[in-house]
Amino acid sequence: MFEDLTLAFIGGGNMGEAMIHGLIKKNMVDPQQIIASEPRTERGEELAERYGVRFTTDNVEATTEADLLVLAVKPQVLEDVLPEIRSGARNCSLVLSIVAGVPIRAIADGLANPYVVRAMPNTPARIGQGISVWAATPEVPEDQRKLAQALLQALGQEIYVRDEDYLNMATALSGTGPAYVFLFMEAMIDAGVHMGFSRYVAEQLVIQTMRGSVEYAAASGEHPAVLRNQVTSPGGTSAEAIYHLEKGNLRTVVARAIWAAYQRSVGLGGGRKVSRLAGRHPDQNGDDEGDESD
Repeated sequence: MFEDLTLAFIGGGNMGEAMIHGLIKKNMVDPQQIIASEPRTERGEELAERYGVRFTTDNVEATTEADLLVLAVKPQVLEDVLPEIRSGARNCSLVLSIVAGVPIRAIADGLANPYVVRAMPNTPARIGQGISVWAATPEVPEDQRKLAQALLQALGQEIYVRDEDYLNMATALSGTGPAYVFLFMEAMIDAGVHMGFSRYVAEQLVIQTMRGSVEYAAASGEHPAVLRNQVTSPGGTSAEAIYHLEKGNLRTVVARAIWAAYQRSVGLGGGRKVSRLAGRHPDQNGDDEGDESD
């Protein structure tokens, strides 16, 4: 599928490396088909040594050679990168952006190239266990969409959506989601240490419990509420623990955190803050207090 194509990665951070790793591990491309453009020489040399890809510190050089361009930079630096690579990028057959929050049209206009796909992967992509949500401009032909899909499948699962706003939602739910999981794991490990386990044993218990629970949920096909009820006996330890989690408003805190991440994603793209979720802002209790629409 990628024969005779040159892939240029603008940005060699974690997600860019994850994609490079997945493409090479699955033998989808030869390492020399990839150019990694990275401003930090030591980081670029590390990628070149680890994967056998070509490396440059010159974004223009990388873009000029590219058939397929991957934008993997921080949103804060994109406004400087787009004008720099515009002349080369307009000739690329496909641009894939994994820049958080930045709308497709901003990329297409900034590069004078209508063939743009925007995706939101997450960090488990580094081990091929990620999930990416993606959308494309109407101009992207079917063959190029298949290329984008194949690129994202190198990271794990992928879901195509027509409405680009779902990418901001995915940023808050799955893109940022690993951070929520890691924080909960950290809290469980600390509780285990507080009870008397060594940190090493507490980490083993928590990591395998998380891993096993996720695999069991995926295999069962049951709703998480059903699975939770299966392990919650009346008057038992699970019931006692869940009582305190609910008393501490765990669901509300999680909902507000994800909502805040969604608003931040919209803000990174220059959009207005969204003041309603399913018709109501999560902080609203029947009035307009806390409405951020103005």
